Amino acid sequence: MIGRLNHVAIAVRDLDAACAIYRDTLGATVTEPLPQPEHGVTVVFVNLPNSKVELMSPLGEGSPIESFVERNPNGGVHHVCYEVDDIIVARDKLKAQGARVLGTGEPKIGAHGKPVLFLHPKDFLGTLVELEQV
Repeated sequence: MIGRLNHVAIAVRDLDAACAIYRDTLGATVTEPLPQPEHGVTVVFVNLPNSKVELMSPLGEGSPIESFVERNPNGGVHHVCYEVDDIIVARDKLKAQGARVLGTGEPKIGAHGKPVLFLHPKDFLGTLVELEQV
């Protein structure tokens, strides 16, 4: 069902400082910040030859990652994102197998302009999983 690893997301308090680490220390190409108000985050992507790293920080009050950043003030891995061919088929199959889809269960448009869903970490070895339709 899942395809390639699209990205690993790291939640951070200070997006500029996180970008500097990847850009200046590691020599990576980092995109411009992209506010995602419907998801409550601002993101940048670190482009790698085989995948991406998403750096994300809280945007506005009630950001869904605010408590994560409070518990992890130095930042930390927040989720992994896998590609799927058809997000509705994947969702329905996962739900039929007992997996919990977060939110309403309907895909939202993610930072890449494609439909995404999140799966409950308790169903996936303690890891928050994002699915992105490619």
